[in-house]
Amino acid sequence: MDFPEIDKIYKLINEKLQVWLESGIKHLPNFVVAILIAIGFGILAKLVGNLVQRLMRRAFESKQIADLLTSIVKAIVAIAGIFIALDFIGLSGTVTSLLAGAGIVGLAIGFAFQDMTENLIAGIAMGIRKPFQIGDVIEADGVFGNVEAINLRNTLVETFYGQREIIPNKILFRNIVTNYSVLGYRRIEVPVGISYADDPDEAAKVIVSAINELDYVIKKDETAVYAESFGDSSINLLVWFWIDYPGDTGFMQARHDAVAIVKRVLEENDILIPFPIRTLDFGAKGGEKLNSMLPDQRQSQSEDQSNTNADNPKADASGEDGDAEGDN
Repeated sequence: MDFPEIDKIYKLINEKLQVWLESGIKHLPNFVVAILIAIGFGILAKLVGNLVQRLMRRAFESKQIADLLTSIVKAIVAIAGIFIALDFIGLSGTVTSLLAGAGIVGLAIGFAFQDMTENLIAGIAMGIRKPFQIGDVIEADGVFGNVEAINLRNTLVETFYGQREIIPNKILFRNIVTNYSVLGYRRIEVPVGISYADDPDEAAKVIVSAINELDYVIKKDETAVYAESFGDSSINLLVWFWIDYPGDTGFMQARHDAVAIVKRVLEENDILIPFPIRTLDFGAKGGEKLNSMLPDQRQSQSEDQSNTNADNPKADASGEDGDAEGDN
């Protein structure tokens, strides 16, 4: 029994296999070269990655950011080698399809992890801009403290109250960040009030002289005292001076020393630091004044006591008998 259809299929398969074999033998050198290209780019990616890693770790405070950028560079070099190898063996259409697919996948991942991607990009951007470094004192979005670590997605800050705050990098990238350490100095302001009977210029002179005697005060020619405003019971002054920051003397200790020195030097020069004094006056709009009300109140109490004794003679008698017995 003959099967002509099977013979046709066999012949077709045999012809295809022969064509593929001949084509494979013909392109065998191209395959070998493509494999060598891929291996070469793999080795090149490793060498470039090591070089980039050393440079990135010098450029960035965060090891994670440096390693991430190194991995991206290595991946780009390796993928470029694969695409060149595929194109060398005549699979340029495959290269185009892979690039299109990679773009679609990247777009989908970007939408799915938008928040994570934004923090990641912000972390890389801050690593390049370097608005602050590990150990700096910063203030941002209500957080004030020392920078502990700068990661890919967030920054760790230890506040001066002993808490650790984790701030997403996109918040630091979008908002205003105050760096208290980058310039190396900081101004301290101490408000103080003196009485209206004292001279503000004299007070300023003695305060500036006393503050400049502190060893840690810098820019001594800029130490100043300014009259700020008129208070309820005092002329309000503002003391300014500069210190190294961060320095051996902390901000709180320097401000404490300044307050103690200002109080001492004003007392030594007989300059009064007043406290609020409140005077009660009931004479407004026809009322009685307090100094006239007190004698009237005492006289009223005395009259009430006399009337009480007149209405209760027995109480007076018993009181007198008690006194007599006590005398006996």
